[in-house]
Amino acid sequence: MSVLDDLLAGARTRLAEVSREGLGELLPPRRMLGIPRAPRIVRRGAAWHLGTLLLTDDELLATGDILRARAEVRRGFTAESQRQRAELAAAAQRGGFAEGETVHIGWQRLDLDAIGRGVASGPVTMVDDEPRVRWSATGGYVPLAGYLDERVGLLVDPPGGAT
Repeated sequence: MSVLDDLLAGARTRLAEVSREGLGELLPPRRMLGIPRAPRIVRRGAAWHLGTLLLTDDELLATGDILRARAEVRRGFTAESQRQRAELAAAAQRGGFAEGETVHIGWQRLDLDAIGRGVASGPVTMVDDEPRVRWSATGGYVPLAGYLDERVGLLVDPPGGAT
């Protein structure tokens, strides 16, 4: 078992009692009797959200977009991006996510074997035989052990006792 595998196994153990967030996949609209149906986001699992990473029972993922499922309503929007996010939120609810449920879409599976060989996969790489993560697009790499410890700690014991 590699150092990376040990770190992830330890994080999973500490997170065992913490709730997870939904993983979704946006499916293109289908046609029924020639009439286009609205797109929907379907459930593809659940993961613990650890900042730039998502951890499942057997995979490590890079975070994509995050939204909350909600009913489709007509609204006036000042920006096209707001309209698109509202459409995605409605697509999540059409796909079976509960109102207000957090949904991750556009996530990317990380190749743990490649990382172990020293090849970067998403925001994770090995530097001097130590797994490291880039927590922002412009940030440098930080040790994954400390990053996971901090992020897991925030989920296990949130500031202010929030759950």
